[in-house]
Amino acid sequence: MAKNNKDGEAKEKSTAIDLSTISEEDMKKALAFAPEDMPGPLLEESSFATLFPKYRENYLREVWPLVTKTLEKNGVSCKLDLVEGSMTVNTTRKTWDPYFILKARDMIKLLARSVPFPQAIKVLDDDMTCDIIKVGNLVQNKERFVKRRQRLLGPNGNTLKAIELLTECYVMIQGSTVSAMGRHKNLASVRRIVEDCMKNIHPIYHIKELMIRKELAKDPKLANESWDRFLPRFKKRNVKQKKPKASKREKKHEVFPPAPTPSKIDLQLASGEYFLKPDEKKARDVERKKQLAVENGAKKDKERASAFVAPVEAAKPKAKQGEDESDKIEALKQKFKAQAQVKDKKRSAGDGDISDYVADSTLSKKKKKTKAI
Repeated sequence: MAKNNKDGEAKEKSTAIDLSTISEEDMKKALAFAPEDMPGPLLEESSFATLFPKYRENYLREVWPLVTKTLEKNGVSCKLDLVEGSMTVNTTRKTWDPYFILKARDMIKLLARSVPFPQAIKVLDDDMTCDIIKVGNLVQNKERFVKRRQRLLGPNGNTLKAIELLTECYVMIQGSTVSAMGRHKNLASVRRIVEDCMKNIHPIYHIKELMIRKELAKDPKLANESWDRFLPRFKKRNVKQKKPKASKREKKHEVFPPAPTPSKIDLQLASGEYFLKPDEKKARDVERKKQLAVENGAKKDKERASAFVAPVEAAKPKAKQGEDESDKIEALKQKFKAQAQVKDKKRSAGDGDISDYVADSTLSKKKKKTKAI
């Protein structure tokens, strides 16, 4: 019996097909599903419905004829309800692909999450799948959520473009969800990047890792080896903020414990209010309220009157009369002295010889002769 089992296992191993050797085109042809493969209609009708926000209403109205046209080719009907704000897809007796209804469900989900129709229609292909990642519940603080969502976009949307190029997926960020379209393997990496971003791990680390993986995949020698030695390892650095040291106060060691705080009844007993009748208590409360009203009124009157009180002007320091007069007399003396000095200078200048100001006739004649020569 043991020999027969071993022979059977050997035959199974020999008949096993290696999928890596088959090309993608041959795989598509083998897995293709045609209308001839479905001999009869489906036994039961299945339907899916999704709600859409109000701001998508106008766009869906314009695009809905194209949606119905594409779904009718595969025998699936669709309905747009503007009153409820919902989209539904149903299978019919003409439906020949049982899996197509799930593809149609994914398409209306993407249309509800602001994905344009030309992009959403690609989900109907066999290679494409979609993943709608809910991000709103991952971060509690709203401001922090907005900042981390902005990290996915990056400056001018550069980070999002890098993620799309490296993962070969279409990514759309809208509100509290992230819609992604692509192959199943690539969608897993997109989900990891988005969820880690919401956990305060920057997407640039994942982008760097994907770039290295893409380069390593080109080398056939490393196909069967581990790539851990090539991938970067980023350590988490939590910078601890220094907390101010609490000043330790020296506690006084008392022999007896502190006295308990008096209760309301103890205070009433001390003031004698506890033994008053209810009518007397009411009368006392009324009197207190009247007194408080009078005091508050007096305070408000003072505040109003203070606006009309003129401010006190600062008194100018008065100079002594005797000192001012003596200063004026000395200033006049100095002025007269200066004027007398100027006059003396003018007189001394006027005592010079008159010959200095008269021109000599002989000198003028000599000058004329020299000119003539």
